[in-house]
Amino acid sequence: MPAPKVADVDEFFARLDDVQRPHVELLRELSLAGTAGTGVEEVLKYNFPAYAKGTMVWTLQCFKNHCSIRFPVAFFADHRAEAEAAGYEAIEGALKIRWDQDVPEGLVRRLIADRINDFEAGSTAWSTPGQHSGGKRKS
Repeated sequence: MPAPKVADVDEFFARLDDVQRPHVELLRELSLAGTAGTGVEEVLKYNFPAYAKGTMVWTLQCFKNHCSIRFPVAFFADHRAEAEAAGYEAIEGALKIRWDQDVPEGLVRRLIADRINDFEAGSTAWSTPGQHSGGKRKS
């Protein structure tokens, strides 16, 4: 069942339960610290907090058994091994953090800093052509 729609980022955080709150609020703190002086702003996209500068740069997500920080798939592909070596699941474009795991603060800071550098260097596309498979495409 999809999460109820929220009006803004503050409402999203207000609705977190006691298990979710520490993880997702820490990801928010790390995200806000990483955006300082960059022009990247916290906004609501797809019912989740996102960090954007004209277009989405990364987003936070919250689910029943985990939260994640999601990046463009092409960007995160270069960081999957580091996330897995630290003991975290690295899914397509995202670092997945179970509720029973600590937030890997150093790793998250590095990912945010690298993504901002990547974005400022011109990598602004959230997805790349051919990224998604299995769907029908119009010619």
